[in-house]
Amino acid sequence: MTTLTLAKNNSLAASSWSLLPPLGNIDAYISAVNRMPMLTLEQEQKLARSLKNSNDLEAAGQLIMSHLRLVVSISRQYLGYGLPHADLIQEGNIGLMKAVKRFDPEQGVRLVSYAMHWIKAEIHEYILKNWRMVKVATTKAQRKLFFNLRSLKQELKSDTDSLDVQTYRDRLTEDQISSVAQSLNVKREEVMEMETRMSGGDVMLDPSPSDDGEESYGPIAYLTDTHHEPTAMIESHRHDVMSTDGIAAALNVLDERSRRIVEERWLKVNDDGSGGLTLHELADEYGISAERVRQIEVAAMKKMKATLAHYA
Repeated sequence: MTTLTLAKNNSLAASSWSLLPPLGNIDAYISAVNRMPMLTLEQEQKLARSLKNSNDLEAAGQLIMSHLRLVVSISRQYLGYGLPHADLIQEGNIGLMKAVKRFDPEQGVRLVSYAMHWIKAEIHEYILKNWRMVKVATTKAQRKLFFNLRSLKQELKSDTDSLDVQTYRDRLTEDQISSVAQSLNVKREEVMEMETRMSGGDVMLDPSPSDDGEESYGPIAYLTDTHHEPTAMIESHRHDVMSTDGIAAALNVLDERSRRIVEERWLKVNDDGSGGLTLHELADEYGISAERVRQIEVAAMKKMKATLAHYA
């Protein structure tokens, strides 16, 4: 039954390449993507191994097509930046392709979890490159309000007979806000918001260190978070296991003297921050030379290294 299902998915994925609408018709594209067949764990593992071991491009295509809906879902989270949804999806698809290329089925995670980091990273990069290109006015009403406010400011700058011209150059007065809102048939709040947006300056996404040497932070610090990236999480987990269970297992293969020498030399930390006994102190305790203690230490470390490699 599984073989028949996989064969059906293969056929559907292969034909989907030609049936997938262009991103110019965003609604049709999303509808088509949501109809793409999803893969089971067994199917995903088989395709991923085929890609990794045989560079099977058809397998790569099936993995990509079955996860396009994930890109659409993630891209919706970034619509507030004023960038076209189709462009966000396109950049996210690039991230998905990179994830599929680097995906290792032996890592113990599903592709959907692994790909999320790559998709978000690619979208973040696109947003950073286009941050300054986002228009202040995005709707017809906002554009009309935008240009009227600009025209008003220009008139005020050239009106040298006005006693309050210096005040008007920077901010609109309450009377002016009410007058503009009435003439354009918009709310006063909308005029005030547009005035604030127009008077706002650029913000550096990745600011350089300040003159006093203190580290500064910009919006780029909040766009990406690598702490939950699947590969980093797996690596962190492996490090934790090796630092606890792995070291304990490696110490268990040593005789009592070798184990104590290793613990005193490498693992013991006193309350004052100092380490354990020195080579000469251990030599005096066991009645041997310091060189012999060093030899025992080297042999013990080799045994531990072999055990840790097998344990990993």
